[in-house]
Amino acid sequence: MSRAFSDGPEDPINRDGLRPRFWETTPLNRMTRPEWEALCDGCGKCCLNKIEDEDSGEVALTRVACRLFDDTTCRCAQYPIRHQFVPECISLDANTLETHLYWMPETCAYKLLWQGKPLYDWHPLISGTAESVHEAGVSMRHRTVPEFEVGEDDWEDHIIEEPT
Repeated sequence: MSRAFSDGPEDPINRDGLRPRFWETTPLNRMTRPEWEALCDGCGKCCLNKIEDEDSGEVALTRVACRLFDDTTCRCAQYPIRHQFVPECISLDANTLETHLYWMPETCAYKLLWQGKPLYDWHPLISGTAESVHEAGVSMRHRTVPEFEVGEDDWEDHIIEEPT
């Protein structure tokens, strides 16, 4: 039996009916699609534009969000059909994860599990509520500017430290 979720704002990720603590016993490449999707904590950091230094390979996070990012819910407003609007949006799965780890948020469940680390207590799978990521101050809720308001040449003016 999985943990029941609280009556907060509706979680767009269905976390009901999942195997108990599946993330501790199931390798990433053996998870069901619902389990894989449930790993997303809803922080929104993956939807932020990043700047990569060509020489060092270092990646800087900006508060400039993808045009589809909803700053209130910290979710993609068009997730199922996002590639129609943003063809370069990543489709993350166990087979592509390793190639994307360098830019992924340090608090990301996918990255943590790949590294053999546990999920944080505020993760919705642990806390039982999708609001816990926001309450912990880890999400990008109300912290972004839409990419259509900031020219790409000005992204450097919006570099931030990752909320952890």
